[in-house]
Amino acid sequence: MHSTHLLLEEPIRMASILEPSKASFFPAMTKIVGTLGPKSRSIEVISGCLKAGMSVARFDFSWHDPEYHQETLENLKAAVKLTKKLCAVMLDTVGAEMQVVNKSEKAISLEADGTVVLTPDKGQEASSELLPINFDGLSKAVKKGDTIFIGQYLFTGSETTSVWLEVSEVKGDDVVCVIKNSATLAGSLFTLHGSQIRIGLPTLTDKDKEVISTWGVQNKIDFLSLSYTRHAEDVRQAREFLSKLGDLYQTQIFAKIENIEGLNHFDEILQEADGIILSRGNLGIDLPPEKVFLFQKAALYKCNMAGKPAVVTRVVDSMTDNLRPTRAEATDVANAVLDGSDAILLGAETLRGLYPVETISTVGKICAEAEKVFNQDMYFKKTVKYVGEPMTHLESIASSAVRAAIKVKASVIICFTSSGRAARLIAKYRPTMPVLSVVIPRLKTNQLKWSFSGAFEARQSLIVRGLFPMLADPRHPAESTSASNESVLKVALDHGKAAGVIKSHDRVVVCQKVGDASVVKIIELED
Repeated sequence: MHSTHLLLEEPIRMASILEPSKASFFPAMTKIVGTLGPKSRSIEVISGCLKAGMSVARFDFSWHDPEYHQETLENLKAAVKLTKKLCAVMLDTVGAEMQVVNKSEKAISLEADGTVVLTPDKGQEASSELLPINFDGLSKAVKKGDTIFIGQYLFTGSETTSVWLEVSEVKGDDVVCVIKNSATLAGSLFTLHGSQIRIGLPTLTDKDKEVISTWGVQNKIDFLSLSYTRHAEDVRQAREFLSKLGDLYQTQIFAKIENIEGLNHFDEILQEADGIILSRGNLGIDLPPEKVFLFQKAALYKCNMAGKPAVVTRVVDSMTDNLRPTRAEATDVANAVLDGSDAILLGAETLRGLYPVETISTVGKICAEAEKVFNQDMYFKKTVKYVGEPMTHLESIASSAVRAAIKVKASVIICFTSSGRAARLIAKYRPTMPVLSVVIPRLKTNQLKWSFSGAFEARQSLIVRGLFPMLADPRHPAESTSASNESVLKVALDHGKAAGVIKSHDRVVVCQKVGDASVVKIIELED
């Protein structure tokens, strides 16, 4: 038998790999959350980040004070005006995070096989022998043999900048540890993570509440990233807190899963939260390394089926100091997209990394390539099967719109929505083309004044894969006569043409409400 019979059908033609990628208006369908900080807070750099594909800016309150973040946010607003690119704002809480207090900010060298004492006495000076921490209950939470990691901006995994400790004994309130690797801790703040150790700190601390009720309210934050979410009750309490703060009742809560406790209660947390952030930095410490990918795949699948956005963190750590990611990291980003993640969150890479704009651009390119080979057909069937029958009215409209768009090879799906729910449902079925969600503002009153809602809904779709929002003119109601809908549709089509996603002779699928009925229609554009 000749070997020529062994030619296999290739799912991807090898030759096609070398074809240059086509440039498009939307860098990728997968969204990128960038953390703004020392290396990424000037108008110039933020503008670069927006152009490269960042659609959500994250403000991490483990670092710096509200005044510092306010300056950064003002620069973000200026950059949004300059680039005409929408950007949402995410406030990341400190949460139940243990920290080493290093007032002098001197670098601390720790030698392998030596010992170091962790003490709750914050008045002490941090040194190679003694590290003061911000938590009184550590001595009661740990036992001999437990593992503790300390590093800047979470344990980095780098042998020289993070230290691995093993608890040798507990003396009163102090914890004596054996140092497992030589390392130098540099900077003002190091986070402490005890592997599989329960910390009795509240999920929403008093400091967090103060920041949310001042900075958060003033800036009408779109997303609250709830660090160290351990139970559904954490999300309920945060929601209750936000509901009393004016406009923040509309803020979406993204639960950050970063330890075994959050993993054990994942299903109930997913039910309560608006979205999930898989914080792989901490999870990678709480879980054995060989289990991390399993949790990622299982969690992303659950988020996808629930139609809730899932965000993956810690993807290109090496780009903090380098222009190119490692091969493993590039593959990891692609796999996060193939697993179904909505957004990639960059932390240290943009906060203090040397190449914030290049990092966003590189991650966007990898996402775009992975999206081309995402098995939409299999995903669609799986989702429809999971939803089951009878489907709800909205679900059936959303899945029909996606099926129609794929069958007629539409270039975009245009969805008219006022709450944003219909557009999110369409995105849940992961269409291969962008979804332009035209958010129609709603008029509302509190007896004293009239106002339009819609800006929140538009910005909140900036974290959902494949959703690209437009805020319509409030004079066009969402459910109305066909005449006013036609004029809004014309504006949406013109926007799509200007953006280069719609050309003449393209087909477009439109999903809208006419009276009480929801309609999916296919239109073919003339010249």
